[in-house]
Amino acid sequence: MLSAASILLPVFGLILAGFACRRFGVLGPTAASELNRFVVWLALPALLFDILAHATWRELDQPGFVYAFGGACLIVFAGVVAVRVLLGRPLADASIDGLAAAYPNTGYVGFPLCLLAFGPASLTPTTIASIIVICGLFAIAIVLIETGLQSERRPHRLAIKVVRSLLRNPLLVAPALGAVVSGAHVALPASVETFLKLLGGAASPCALVSLGLFLAERRGGDAGARESSWWITLSKLVAQPVLTWWLAERVFALPQPLAQMAILLAALPTGTGPFMLAEYYRREAHVTSRTILHSTIGSLVTLTVLLLHLQPGR
Repeated sequence: MLSAASILLPVFGLILAGFACRRFGVLGPTAASELNRFVVWLALPALLFDILAHATWRELDQPGFVYAFGGACLIVFAGVVAVRVLLGRPLADASIDGLAAAYPNTGYVGFPLCLLAFGPASLTPTTIASIIVICGLFAIAIVLIETGLQSERRPHRLAIKVVRSLLRNPLLVAPALGAVVSGAHVALPASVETFLKLLGGAASPCALVSLGLFLAERRGGDAGARESSWWITLSKLVAQPVLTWWLAERVFALPQPLAQMAILLAALPTGTGPFMLAEYYRREAHVTSRTILHSTIGSLVTLTVLLLHLQPGR
């Protein structure tokens, strides 16, 4: 129990610090969005670029991990979208709900948590998971949202919009450039290395404080939004890690440390990506924001139980 607490307390302590700063007025109402911009556009891309630039292709070639983690994400996403559409939810909103149910917070919580639990060996799998979530799931969700919003559904126009959106995403461009540097065996100058280390080192603490600031914002919502967010949260914190466990251990027989990383990453709370997508497309975001809040609070319990069961490092 002490080991699990020692892993979780620094992570959720930073989230609590951001939450308290907002609630007590230390930081203003725009602090969350501005700090989030710093993480998304500077710190996290620097971290992803640095990891990929120093990773070997052998480290990145983890098909079993990709299939287990990515397959569970896709199944949960598709299942929730299908159910929400059958219940009468518009496709665009159902896609955002599906993203909230299958979008683990790998960038904000995954890196610091896995680093504490598994050490530096977790950086490459966490990066792979982040690419799957940020690029793969996001791309699918954007296609479905655009399809649901477009009155004339021309495939080539949808494809152009999706490609433009992804090419403007620094969390996709940075690791892609890092992979090119690694593949070309380019040695980065010492000054660039220092720049990336300093900037990338700010990603995790700033991201966690930003998440706390975001969760501290008071948002309304009706009883239907609350009810929907609870079962979406259950899908995120229970269904996704259980499905990942089955795929990782029973189907693809991953080595134990890699399987444990996949399960822990799948059990992370919902990230802020679905909410940002809902805001960008001006869709109803009460369900998404409540899911982020409920899953973050609930993950204190589920992640503690999971870490006690997995006992990483033993």
